[in-house]
Amino acid sequence: MKLYVTFTSPYARLARTLVIEKGLAERIDVVEAKTRTPGSPYYAINPSGRVPFLIDDAGMALEDSQVICAYLDNLDGKPRFHPLADPDWSHRRLEARARSMCDGIAVWSREVRRPEQERSPGNLAHELARASRMADYFETEVAHPLMQGAPNMAQFVLAVALDMAKTRGMADLTAGRPNLAAWHARVSLLPSLRATA
Repeated sequence: MKLYVTFTSPYARLARTLVIEKGLAERIDVVEAKTRTPGSPYYAINPSGRVPFLIDDAGMALEDSQVICAYLDNLDGKPRFHPLADPDWSHRRLEARARSMCDGIAVWSREVRRPEQERSPGNLAHELARASRMADYFETEVAHPLMQGAPNMAQFVLAVALDMAKTRGMADLTAGRPNLAAWHARVSLLPSLRATA
């Protein structure tokens, strides 16, 4: 199998995390794709140019980190990160909230890399405010049993979002939020998150 990534994409990082967590490193070649490059050969493989992108052993192509992570989690028939029975939707609810935060930080990160005269101050302010509100939300939600128990996708997505905000210069969203800071310090020690940082 081939997993196409860029090493700066938080979504590709989530897929790379699952490769490690599920012990699939021997089965999957991680290939760096050239995206946002005119004429990139990657566009012949994936016309959308998005990452991550997985081609399995049978030649089936999968796009979107949620789909790819669920596929990788289910390869052995023993999903650990995408519970099949989630009667109160807690797992999906927390993962969706963390993805919303990650999406906004990714938008902010792309906007701030544009030439200064092309940046939208309104978009930058909006995404910074959203990230701050979401960090406030997770200050209490990290106490939820799903955020404290065995690693799951909601935890991975939130950790990747927090890392991205800090490393790309948005903000340390754990500052002044002791519960979130303690949670992030603990989860960041997971070998898969450390290996993909």
